[in-house]
Amino acid sequence: MITLTVNGVQHDLDIDPSTPLLYALRNDLHLHGAKFGCGLGQCGACTVIVGDKAVFSCLIPVSSIGKRAVRTVEGLGTVEHPSPLQKSFIDHQAAQCGYCIAGMIMRAQALLDRNPRPTEREVLEHMEPNLCRCGTHLRILAAIREVAHLPAGDTLSNEPMEMASLGGAQ
Repeated sequence: MITLTVNGVQHDLDIDPSTPLLYALRNDLHLHGAKFGCGLGQCGACTVIVGDKAVFSCLIPVSSIGKRAVRTVEGLGTVEHPSPLQKSFIDHQAAQCGYCIAGMIMRAQALLDRNPRPTEREVLEHMEPNLCRCGTHLRILAAIREVAHLPAGDTLSNEPMEMASLGGAQ
């Protein structure tokens, strides 16, 4: 028996301890925000917050969670009352296909939880592991920038190297 606290609710799951957290979230708890992208920790579509860190849930076995709380995009807000970060993503139309967005939001939320006023460089470095294949990186960064109260013109994202590090084309 594995006990997980997800979005503030404790769950006792009768699953193999080596089961990736992503599978427990999607298959056992029916939380479908985190997506299976690559299964290798290379895309970030499965990103959730464990404790205070953004993690690839496809790589972390449920047995390694321990007493740390798990937070998914479903735990941030609702359709009627989105969190400030979710609202900013909506306002900036940061989603195109939407596949990466839950992971992007959770990675950004982990940063903003630790540092509500990150620099542009900190945002870029923190978001680097997550990829968006549709190329809405500038909108994603604008949404995060707004919640972090960074000036709209204060951007390093026009540098080709920075965009490449976020998975964008040069």
